[in-house]
Amino acid sequence: MNASNSKSPNFYESVYAVVKKIPKGKVTTYGHIALLLGNPRAARAVGYALNSLKKDRESKIPWQRVINREGRISFKGDSFRADLQKKILQTEGVSLI
Repeated sequence: MNASNSKSPNFYESVYAVVKKIPKGKVTTYGHIALLLGNPRAARAVGYALNSLKKDRESKIPWQRVINREGRISFKGDSFRADLQKKILQTEGVSLI
C-alpha cells in the first residue's frame, strides 16, 4: 500500500484508517492526516476521500472529526452537512470557532 501517493487506489482506505483512530472529543485537520500519510500536500485529497463517505451518524468512519486548518468546518455550499458535523461534534464535547 502506497499511502504517500494520493492517486493510489488505497489512499482513501489509508485516510479512513487514520481517521478511525481519532478519539471521540478530539479533532484533527485534513493537512495533519495528509502529513501522517507521508504526503503533506495531499490535504485536498484527504477531503475528497472523506467527502465520498456517506455523511450520517451511523458512519463507521468518524468523518466529523476532521476540520480545516483554521479550526472550522469545511463544507462550502453545503449547510446541511456543515450543520450535521457541528451537531455531532457538539454531542462529542467539541467546541468549534
